Amino acid sequence: MRAAATTTDPRLSVHTTLRLGGPAGRVLRAEGADEVVDAVGSADAAGEPVLLVGGGSNLVVADDGFDGTAVLLAGRGLSYERAGDAVVVTVDAGEDWDDAVAATVAEGLGGLECLSGIPGRTGATPVQNVGAYGVEVADLLVDVDLYDRRAGIVREHVPASELGLAYRTSVLKGNDDAIVLRVRFALRADGGSAPIRYAELARTLGVTPESRVDPAAAREAVLGLRRGKGMVLDAADHDTWSAGSFFTNPILPAADAPVIDGLAAWPAGADRVKLSAAGLIQNAGFARGHTGPGGRVSLSTRHVLALTHRGGGTTADLLALAREVRDGVADRFGVVLRPEPVLVNCHL
Repeated sequence: MRAAATTTDPRLSVHTTLRLGGPAGRVLRAEGADEVVDAVGSADAAGEPVLLVGGGSNLVVADDGFDGTAVLLAGRGLSYERAGDAVVVTVDAGEDWDDAVAATVAEGLGGLECLSGIPGRTGATPVQNVGAYGVEVADLLVDVDLYDRRAGIVREHVPASELGLAYRTSVLKGNDDAIVLRVRFALRADGGSAPIRYAELARTLGVTPESRVDPAAAREAVLGLRRGKGMVLDAADHDTWSAGSFFTNPILPAADAPVIDGLAAWPAGADRVKLSAAGLIQNAGFARGHTGPGGRVSLSTRHVLALTHRGGGTTADLLALAREVRDGVADRFGVVLRPEPVLVNCHL
């Protein structure tokens, strides 16, 4: 008989990195794929809505909470299989993401090191097509195992090509019909990292763009950069009480993009350009540490893209600050910033 998911603290604030949000109807802790399927299946049978929670690093939960079952992904596990010149690593959806990255680097495998220090669970990475420092999940993803809620079956080895992976999104985002159970990545086994494409990281490592380095060296450099921006979790540091980057970098037709001295911009396909959301925010007059209602929330003191909880705040406070920033950028430059985290029972 399979073990069942266990009931745990219903307060979603204790399960999210923002430390905000009201309670769920119930919270079930699932220690592996079988328990995830059982927990979700039991909620579906009862007609209850389901919220999947990994590390809670990409969730903004309403103060009213979530009227349904939240399932905590807590299963752990990695395995490796040689596939030609690569090694395919299979990771359980509940595995802590940075632990998984650290494990692959310790094995001498290259590819994931630039995604070091990102909080959350592995199952969320293809949903969001997580990316940082010139690498994104789409570059390395082989396939996933999914629980198809409508059919009530597990679909194994669903190819990455079927997931609609794009900038910080996929067909899985905002769609709870399919739940990630396992993820597989093809990694380099030749002792080298992924090509270093991000200029700031290349400068930190002292190499030219497109160089490859020791994966461990790249990981340490990335962790250092992220710590400097308050992007590595630390319970004692309110700059890390956030959902990471709150707004995505907007992609616009090149003809519609505002021209701003010093604003970072990158090509994004035919006649399109990706603009720096952080640059837009700063140029709209919002500085690091800009406070929201009562000083209970603020922009990070180290990175304007992170909206942080300073203690004693509410989700309503955070959303008020997010609206102020969004509207300020829109009024100044005519560009509407879109939120990156998942908003649960709330909206901008």
